[in-house]
Amino acid sequence: MKETRDLENCKFYIHTFGCQMNENDSERIAGILTKAGARISDSLEESNLIIVNTCAVREKSEEKLYSYLGRLASLKKRKNVTIGVSGCVAQLYASELSEQRPFVDFVIGPDNYQKLPQIISDNIGEKILSTSWSPEWNEIPNDLIFRESHVSAYVTIMEGCNNFCSYCIVPFTRGREKYRPMQNIIQEVEGLADAGYLEIQLLGQNVNSYKAPLTGEDFSDLLRKVNQVDGIEWIRFITSHPKNFSQETGLAMKESEKVCHQLHLPVQSGSSSVLKRMHRGYTREDYLEKIGMLRDFMSEISISTDIIVGFPGETEEEYQETFSLLEKVRFTNIFSFRYSVRPLTAASKKKDSVPFEDKRRRLIEIQNLQKKIQLEHNQSLIGSVMKVFCLGKSKKDSHVFSGRNEGYQVVNFKSKKDFIGKFVDVRITSCGPYSLIGEIVL
Repeated sequence: MKETRDLENCKFYIHTFGCQMNENDSERIAGILTKAGARISDSLEESNLIIVNTCAVREKSEEKLYSYLGRLASLKKRKNVTIGVSGCVAQLYASELSEQRPFVDFVIGPDNYQKLPQIISDNIGEKILSTSWSPEWNEIPNDLIFRESHVSAYVTIMEGCNNFCSYCIVPFTRGREKYRPMQNIIQEVEGLADAGYLEIQLLGQNVNSYKAPLTGEDFSDLLRKVNQVDGIEWIRFITSHPKNFSQETGLAMKESEKVCHQLHLPVQSGSSSVLKRMHRGYTREDYLEKIGMLRDFMSEISISTDIIVGFPGETEEEYQETFSLLEKVRFTNIFSFRYSVRPLTAASKKKDSVPFEDKRRRLIEIQNLQKKIQLEHNQSLIGSVMKVFCLGKSKKDSHVFSGRNEGYQVVNFKSKKDFIGKFVDVRITSCGPYSLIGEIVL
């Protein structure tokens, strides 16, 4: 008879690389294992099962992963521990991980997490690879999600992407778009509201393309329905693709009082010629038109974005168009990166022609400009009173709390009373480029 492992003797630790989707996946993994009898741990040393949940979007994420795996290899020499790799790198490099890192016991892709209890139970002396895909939505029951927060929750509405931007690996690691039934989404949000959650973040690789499988209702319809759920106070969503962002979605944001006037809308480049080579499906002018529409609807809207510098063939003139776009739009925040080659993508077949030093200089210039813009914006908020959702406290000072305003900016304030999980009014008294500092208004 084949030997198996009793999960009730498992104490597991999850290390997560990547974005909100990965964080939500880790919550699902933790919930599935907990339901099967395993116990979660916050310590590597105390665990006998370690899962590394991975991101393949950028080369740097992979480099961090392999460095971390080297640390786990040393750990495995000292103690009996099972090591698994999940997520996007697992999907992309399952065979290589298994062959080149012999200390890795199992590899599991994003569409296979419900198989984890059986995989771990069966993983006695043999490697297991599980990276199959299903074209259908794979519903994971809400009680199989081990949520990090008790007041703010992720709610997945779709997975995958059909856009095939020339630099992006997501369609190869997450598959094609598939959409969760709308009634399941609403039921989850209602359950979260009943459990006391005040904020939800709707998640997907491209939320704007959402179509309800049974009714054909779109993302704007979903926003309006989620807005009707009693108990939820703030609704956010990520990520949006500018090509698919519609006027109807902008109107739904404006007219739904619980939907935060905050949007992450990745532009990637301010040059129409670069955007064409990226296969983004819009021009600089299209993007600016949508920014104008949003600000006509919601003058105070907070907009953040992603920027890639040094895309193959990017000239100095094309780069300067990105620089000028930042000056024109004045984003509240940006996430900026040097281009890195991702396997399987169309761009990987082109010569990575921009010298590293040019990429480095352009990134520094972009970040310095954005730092200046953010500081000027934050200084303009001094003296104002804003609603802040308190999410935690400082590890150094128990009287310093931290939260987010509607625009998703970090706000720090002092208080002798614990406000974690509550909304408070804060008057802004000072700031830096990356956060606001204020005092409670009672």
